[in-house]
Amino acid sequence: MHHLLITNIGSLCGIEKEGQQKPRLAGKEMSQLAVVENAWLYIEDDKIHSFGRMSDMDFIPAENVYDAEGRTVLPAWVDSHTHLVFAASREQEFVDRIKGLSYEEIARRGGGILNSARRLNDMSEEELYEVSLERLHRVMAQGTGAIEIKSGYGLSTYSELKMLRVIRRLKENSPIPIQASFLAAHAFPPEYLQDHEGYLKLIIDEMLPQVADEGLADYMDVFCEKGFFSIEETERLLEAGWKYGLKPKIHANQLHYSGGVQVGVKHRAVSVDHLECIGNEEIEALKGSNTIPTLLPGAAFFLGIQYQPARKLIDADLPVCLATDYNPGSCPSGNVPLLLTIACTQLKMTPEEAINAVTLNGAAALEMSEELGSIATGKKANLIITRKIPSYAYIPYDFGNNPVERMVVNGVFV
Repeated sequence: MHHLLITNIGSLCGIEKEGQQKPRLAGKEMSQLAVVENAWLYIEDDKIHSFGRMSDMDFIPAENVYDAEGRTVLPAWVDSHTHLVFAASREQEFVDRIKGLSYEEIARRGGGILNSARRLNDMSEEELYEVSLERLHRVMAQGTGAIEIKSGYGLSTYSELKMLRVIRRLKENSPIPIQASFLAAHAFPPEYLQDHEGYLKLIIDEMLPQVADEGLADYMDVFCEKGFFSIEETERLLEAGWKYGLKPKIHANQLHYSGGVQVGVKHRAVSVDHLECIGNEEIEALKGSNTIPTLLPGAAFFLGIQYQPARKLIDADLPVCLATDYNPGSCPSGNVPLLLTIACTQLKMTPEEAINAVTLNGAAALEMSEELGSIATGKKANLIITRKIPSYAYIPYDFGNNPVERMVVNGVFV
């Protein structure tokens, strides 16, 4: 059995007392971040065993003791929406956008997702794994302790399965939990631009059975958006996914009021993600559901489009989640501390709301809040130990700098 005792923690943030654990935080609850000042935390094997104030600490026999010397300790970030497995960067499109082309115009010219699909098709599975593993280590160094990764740059049976196998290999070799989403419905490949029916059949009749057979995905995802997949197409795909036990997590309302939120709610999606375009109808739909609205302000920042109305969602008593959307086209960053800054400055979320949105609510958006997302007895010990900082509000304030000094993953320092 492995023991680790962390002493003299300046602020132990995101705690949940026994018997008071919640699967998610909604509305006003999000503004509360429970903290124990001058604390200790005791880890047994890979789980949090107990914690409390230094003044109340009894003798704990632990072979490993780490003196935090006043540092802040938080639950590791849970990044519930990424496209971390990709072949190549797309900085040329970044330049095209600066010169006035829109995301949709670039997509129509064969750029965007189709560009990534071409590059991925040409890269070997081994090389794809290596570049993705390097990215995974980079985001872990910035505090990410669990992550979701999507396919969707394959757009053919062979390449989609290649991506999902790379994600599975990352799962097997990564110390942090990884959830996989099957997103063949990311864009229509060139040969199916005029034959949507053909591509839907390919996904439903050929890809899905193989994905399910090999156990390659946890979720079914669709880019429900004007110019991509319509409401009707999305419905068919989500229903097909459910038949194989793949719950929906969908891209909705990034560029238009597409009806994506309502279709996600109707099909019991775990989360609907993006939500730059959201009004009262969407909010009403979410209110009557367990579907979590997940905001990706990093993409709005990078594309220079309007931000998500986070305050409106929180005031409607919804459980808002934040994720990076790490991908080569619209948000080439998996940096959660920077995401927190954008959430605070542009979405007007408080540091408490932003941290809750990417810890406990992030875990909820991956159905992992029983084991991750807060400091609670029995939860997995995936923790951030910060540099010496004055308070947790300093994390989003000190933007562009990494607050993480060390990570504890599965109860051990990595």
